[in-house]
Amino acid sequence: MGYLNNSVITVDAILTKKGRELLAQGRGNFNITQFALSDDEVDYDLWNPSHPEGSDYFGAVIENMPITEAIPDETQSMKYKLITLEKSTVAIPYINFVKPGGTSITINYSTQPSTGTVIEFETLQYTGQIGGTQLQAQTYSATILDTTYIDLQPVGAGSGVRTSVSGNSKTLSGLSSVDATTNVVRLALLGKPIQDIINGSSKSTKVIITNELYGSRFVLPVTYTR
Repeated sequence: MGYLNNSVITVDAILTKKGRELLAQGRGNFNITQFALSDDEVDYDLWNPSHPEGSDYFGAVIENMPITEAIPDETQSMKYKLITLEKSTVAIPYINFVKPGGTSITINYSTQPSTGTVIEFETLQYTGQIGGTQLQAQTYSATILDTTYIDLQPVGAGSGVRTSVSGNSKTLSGLSSVDATTNVVRLALLGKPIQDIINGSSKSTKVIITNELYGSRFVLPVTYTR
């Protein structure tokens, strides 16, 4: 990772393999139709409403921070995408991990080799009270960072779910609830019968769940053991 000169307006982009193929075919085939903005490198704690020079300088430190250059690892960049919310919004909706409880999960090969473990999550709007209010009609993406020992599958998936694989990681996009009575989304983590696990060696990975509208994230550590 490096830093860009923030004295000029700069666009720093890394093309995917498909993007390079389209660019090689000529400008007519390389048309950007969608993009996202994020503020990963911004520390809003540096906003200073008591700056002695007045309101024009409240964000002076932030505006002069270096901008990180583009990197092709979606787990390390574009974590906090810019979104538009109503002016009355006081807190970004957050993902609540419903089942099986806690903030991490352990899959036991001896008892869950094929059926796996079902996890459930939802998006809540902060209301000043513990629990919040469940929001309607949310869609998510879920990425498991390493599928060597554990696979990730939707439960009761609809036709809108898309699967992409990059190296050992796997992403499911367009996830939504398939239960008419609740907006809880379900995923299954299935352990693979790998010899290391059979012999008693534990393995770990993470599942990153992102709300596709609000950009809310939940990182779930997963351990696979015997």
